[in-house]
Amino acid sequence: MERRSNIGNRLLAALSPADFQLLVPHLRRISLERDVVLVRSGDPVQQIYFPCTALIAFVMDMPNGQSVATTMVGNEGAVGVLSTLGSIRSPMTAVVRVAGTTWQISPARFHAALSHSRALEDAVQLHMRSLLVQFQHIAACNALHSVEARLARWLLQVHDQVGYDTLPLTQDTLSELLGVRRTTVTHVVSKLRGSGAIRSNRRSSIEVDRGRLEAAVCECYEIMRSRIDRIVSAEGMRQSSRGAPAHGPARSHGHAWTNVDKAGARIAGERTSRH
Repeated sequence: MERRSNIGNRLLAALSPADFQLLVPHLRRISLERDVVLVRSGDPVQQIYFPCTALIAFVMDMPNGQSVATTMVGNEGAVGVLSTLGSIRSPMTAVVRVAGTTWQISPARFHAALSHSRALEDAVQLHMRSLLVQFQHIAACNALHSVEARLARWLLQVHDQVGYDTLPLTQDTLSELLGVRRTTVTHVVSKLRGSGAIRSNRRSSIEVDRGRLEAAVCECYEIMRSRIDRIVSAEGMRQSSRGAPAHGPARSHGHAWTNVDKAGARIAGERTSRH
């Protein structure tokens, strides 16, 4: 196991050393290739993943065969932890869209550690709040903003995770993220290239100019990034745990959804006041 400063996943890194040690014997760091399907909608959750450098898309499979990405999870989140709420089957498909590394643990091992650590329960709730922020903003952004602004937002989100200017994104992935046809993706990429926000695009990668992308993006990007940063920070973890008894059995997970609903109401109110 690596030093805690090199954990790579922000949810895990926010845990105290004692809580993190509950997971250490069972965590395994693996590499994920692009386009690998980690779990399909309706299938049992076999593994829980805490991405480090990999980016994983949550994808909804539509009856007509099309697929649309509802969000992208990187080092701020996890894949499969909703099984801690009692669901043994995945509500959506999880696909690796940027190859990289991740921590992996079996649901049984994670659940066992969860029963001994309130902080781990809080981490699951923080993850759910982070997902809700993304779902809420992406839904609002899709309804209110242009395809160019939305593409700029996705590219900036990926850039935040990978840290370099050539993003390993295919046209099919962009089509899935935006929910549009590939012909529309080609047109939008051409417009951003004309403004200098995209310097070049190849079949499987896009080179971007971050400064010009930031000029093209809508306000959703900064709102989403700031709120997620607060949620998954170590301070956010401490605030989530304050006021709880230091010992005793882990709390029921039912109230987690109440926290999610409250967060959603606040976000919706902010979006309404801005338009």
